[in-house]
Amino acid sequence: MHSCFLIRNARAVLTMDDTRREIVGGDVLVRDGVIVGVGQGLYDDDAQIVDGRNRIVTPGLVNTHHHLYQTLTRAVPGAQDALLFGWLKTLYPIWARFTPEHMRVSALVGLAELALSGCSMTSDHLYLYPNGSRLDDTIDAARLIGVRLHATRGSMSIGESAGGLPPDSLVEREADILNDCIRVIDAFHDPEPGAMIRVGVAPCSPFSVSRELMRDAAILARDKDVMMHTHLAENDEDIAYSLEKFGCRPGQYAEDLGWTGSDVWHAHCVKLDGREIDLFARSGTGVAHCPCSNCRLGSGIAPVRNMRDCGVRVGLGVDGSASNDAGNLMAEARMGMLLQRVSGGADKMSAREMLEIATRGGAEVLGRDDLGQIAVGKRADIALWDVSDIESAGSWDPAALLLAGPMQVRDLFVEGRHVVSGGWLCTADLPAILAHQSRLVSGLME
Repeated sequence: MHSCFLIRNARAVLTMDDTRREIVGGDVLVRDGVIVGVGQGLYDDDAQIVDGRNRIVTPGLVNTHHHLYQTLTRAVPGAQDALLFGWLKTLYPIWARFTPEHMRVSALVGLAELALSGCSMTSDHLYLYPNGSRLDDTIDAARLIGVRLHATRGSMSIGESAGGLPPDSLVEREADILNDCIRVIDAFHDPEPGAMIRVGVAPCSPFSVSRELMRDAAILARDKDVMMHTHLAENDEDIAYSLEKFGCRPGQYAEDLGWTGSDVWHAHCVKLDGREIDLFARSGTGVAHCPCSNCRLGSGIAPVRNMRDCGVRVGLGVDGSASNDAGNLMAEARMGMLLQRVSGGADKMSAREMLEIATRGGAEVLGRDDLGQIAVGKRADIALWDVSDIESAGSWDPAALLLAGPMQVRDLFVEGRHVVSGGWLCTADLPAILAHQSRLVSGLME
């Protein structure tokens, strides 16, 4: 794309700025990856024109929790109808056979799928490293697809023989984990505004690492000034495990080990109680809400309405494609909206508020005040949605995308660069990637 372009005469621009301005017939001017004008009737001699007619313009969506490696293991028999712990036990032996090639190709597919659903930035939680796999494989994939990545160096250190859930072949020595965290932060983490790659520290969960590793990981992350991420309070089994092994609820466990604060976000949090929600609000701790995965694994409905009302920062996550089994952030947002309504009433979550959670909300959870809004000075991560097609036909309010709108983006810009154009990924050869993925899946099935 031209370094300067003008989106002209959009059906509406949903800015998600501090006033939540919606501009009918709006324009957005971008220069060198940054938004330099938002309004009506904008003009720039140098700008390439992007026709906004019949398009709703939003910030790029932000995904706050994913396991990209899982796109190779969707709908696996034996795992389809299992609760979380049984699901993991079925899949661990398959994942133990992964190589760096599996990790990279799976990430390419997952990132492409996210981009096609309007997602310009994703976090990823990679907590197993079989057969020489490294976080570098995922980072390489993100650079090719062209979306922003907050890669987290996950880990598991307590195997079955020590009372943990994962097989011993998938756990690592804690000293090796901490050393590799330092390596990938030093190699890849970019703290600057507009960063395409950031790195976080992310022990998998309280039932697969030791108390010492949780504490040491927090100390390391704060020494390196990077963010921290883990799974927390996902389902009833999770709560029971915490009470039995640690003598406290997950929120207390997290606080005791230094795992609360504005530099921390936790995935799921389905079973947080009122006291834990207050703790998260007071401490600025973020939550990645993963509604489809929570439905698929029967975990429950996270108390998002209560969290938001209490001031907790909430973003959306598609979670891994082995527990969703999709990676479409727009579909995730719709599911999130519907679940809050079914649990609390039809007035408990509007289409616009959930879209805000999927954009600005996710950016805030990931510590990105340079993203998530269409406002002057913010980075040009912009999604255009075609509301002239069948999904939106008859809609009185095209800006209510989650009620009547496309689940696939028409155009996606990341840092002002075209990643999806006319509904097609334009940064990589997707058919070739999918053919490669099919070959790898066939090998795993054999």
